[in-house]
Formats: sequence, C-alpha cells, structure tokens
Amino acid sequence: MIRIDTEQALVRVHHEEWARVVASLTRRFGDLDIAEDAAAEAFATAVERWPADGVPPNPGAWLTTTANHKAIDRIRRESKRDDKHREAQMVYDDDPPEPLGAIDDDRLRLVFTCCHPALALETRVALTLRMVGGLTVAEIARAFLVQETAMGQRITRAKAKIKAARIPYRVPATADLPARVSGVLAVLFLVFNEGYLATGPDSDPVRHELTAEAIRLTRLIRGLMPQDGEVAGLLALMLLTEARRTARISADGKLVPLGEQDRGAWDPELIAEGHQLVRERLATGMRPGRYQILAAINAVHTSARDVRDTDWSQIVALYDQLVRLDPSAIVVLNRAIAVAELDGPDVALATVDRLEEKLAGYHAYHATRADFLRRLGRSQESRAAYDQAIELAGNTAETAYLTHRRDQLA
Repeated sequence: MIRIDTEQALVRVHHEEWARVVASLTRRFGDLDIAEDAAAEAFATAVERWPADGVPPNPGAWLTTTANHKAIDRIRRESKRDDKHREAQMVYDDDPPEPLGAIDDDRLRLVFTCCHPALALETRVALTLRMVGGLTVAEIARAFLVQETAMGQRITRAKAKIKAARIPYRVPATADLPARVSGVLAVLFLVFNEGYLATGPDSDPVRHELTAEAIRLTRLIRGLMPQDGEVAGLLALMLLTEARRTARISADGKLVPLGEQDRGAWDPELIAEGHQLVRERLATGMRPGRYQILAAINAVHTSARDVRDTDWSQIVALYDQLVRLDPSAIVVLNRAIAVAELDGPDVALATVDRLEEKLAGYHAYHATRADFLRRLGRSQESRAAYDQAIELAGNTAETAYLTHRRDQLA
C-alpha cells in the first residue's frame, strides 16, 4: 500500500511540479538543456529514494534543491579548469534576481522563451509541451503523428537554436507584448487541447494538469493585457470547456459527447466566469477574433439546461463569422455538425463529403460522417466510416466511444 501511495504521489508531483522546477532552473542557469536534464535526474532520484524514505513534506522544494545540485555537478564536470571559479560564482550567487520583463513569473518566462517567433509554430508547441507541460518525447510525437526520434531531434534543435541565438529568458516588455502574444495564445490553446483530450493511447484521456496550467498562464497574460479581446476570449473558451471536463468521460472510460453529458455535473463557477468574459467582450462592440467567437459558441452550449434547448441557429451564425476569419477544413467540419442539428444530417453530409481530400487522415472527419450516415439509416456506410475513425483515433476514450457506437449499428 505504501509503495502504491508513493507511486501515486510521484505521478501527482510530476504533474504539478515539473514546469516549476524546469522554469526555476532555466532562470538560474540560463540553459534549457541543463534545466531539463537536471529536472529529469531529480525526478529519477525521487523514484529511487521516496519509496524508502517517504514523500518529503514539500516535494517541490525537495525536487528543486536536488535538481539544482544535479545542475551544479554537471556544470562542474563540463567546465574547463580556468572557468570553474566563474561558474561557481554564477551557481552560488544568492542575490535575488531582478524581475525580468512585464511580470515576474518563472513559468511564464519559460513559455515566452519556448514560444519565441524565431521558432516554427509546431516547434514552439512541441517545446512548450516538453518544457512546460512535462510530456515525454514519445507523447509529443504521437500528438504530432511523427516518429519519436524525429520529434526528439526537433526539440533538441529548438533548444540549440535558443542557445545559439541567445533568445532571452524573459517576458517581453509591455510595448512588445501585443506582437508576441498571439503566438503564445496559439501554443497555450494547443497545450490546453492536448490536456482536454490527450492524443496518446497510453496516457489518461483527460490531463487536468495541462488544462490547469494553460488556464493559469492565460490568466497571467490576461493580467498583463486586460484590454486584449483575444486573451479574454481564449480564457473564456478554456473556462467554458474545462467546466465540462468531469462529465466528458464515463465510468467505463468512454467519451461522452456534448449532447449526452450530465449538465448537472458541469462546473457552474467556471461557466459563470466564462459567460461574464463573453458578455464583457460583446459590450465593447468591437469585432471579435477567433477565440472570442469560439468562446461565444461555447457560451451558447453552456447556456442550455437541456441539449434540446440549444440555440443551433445562433451557433451556426457564429460559425459563419468564424469561417470568414478561419476558412479551414476543420472549422467547416464543425460548422457542419451544427448545421446537421438545424437542417438535418443530409444537408450537412453534403458539406462534409467535400472535405474528404483535406481531412482524410483526421479521425473526427470520419466519426462525423459515421454519425450522419447512422442518422440517415445508411448502416453499412456508417460502419465503414466508424472503422476508419477507430483506426485513426489515438485517445482511448474516443476509441471506446466510437467502437460502442459502431457496435450498436444493426
């Protein structure tokens, strides 16, 4: 029992403390490689010692202290003899560092470093998931549908580029924030999505530590830029989505779609806060951006006490606005799902079928087609579409749900 409790504590502490430890080390040593490796060594040491010694009263402090010692040992090993005194001064400098940038938060600094525009967007996401989210390279590779070795090389090159280009470890100055924040929001949204419905088959279907960290960091940016509509929109979108988290997975591990969820299990405080943010943005009269429209769509969903009360015409109208901003195939697919509720699955299916070339490798495309075909009584075609969706889905809860729906077909 003690061993099981310790293992559970290690998993929980890794979820809660990884980003804090890595960020603290990055601030102190200014090197992502040293920070990541030392943090990993500290957690490995905890795996060895805690089952025998017990979980320390302050696990985060224990891990940070241990990781600092690991980093110091590495620097000593790698430093040339003539550099040792200089390195030791840097390592043991106890003077409190000056606040960097517009806000003094280690993890937010780490996010802006990982999301620097000098890096490609997919690299920013991967690096943030590794350094801030604590996902393994294998988990990130599955999220990107690439080989683990290729993802490892991508992350290694990104860290090397940050080091070679001397990308600063800080939150940008207030005047520079607007130009930098859109890229950070895009990354945080993707991190949130990975937590809300994880892509890896070997991970928990929902990873609350990732959604919580994405929300926490978005709140910090909201504090920096209270008048920015897209920051408010993303925060509202996250809150309204997170409010439904506990109702999304059934007791037997199946995904529960929105229309079948127990709405009494939704978090009323998160919904109220999300609705308030949406109302505040509407009151400004300013043209909404992508995240604000997505938040408004979620506000309509969470306003209905019963799925039958959903205002689908308003949702379709909001998707019409979104398509004008973002005419991507996935947005068109999601609009078609709303159209099916308003005008019927036959109308929506015609739209979805035109997306095949662009979304043939996307499991949600096949799952949507399967549902429309099922509702139209075309069971054989529906079964084939479910089979394709199941083959492409990585999340265990989605796979279980899709398998269940397929097996219900006549």
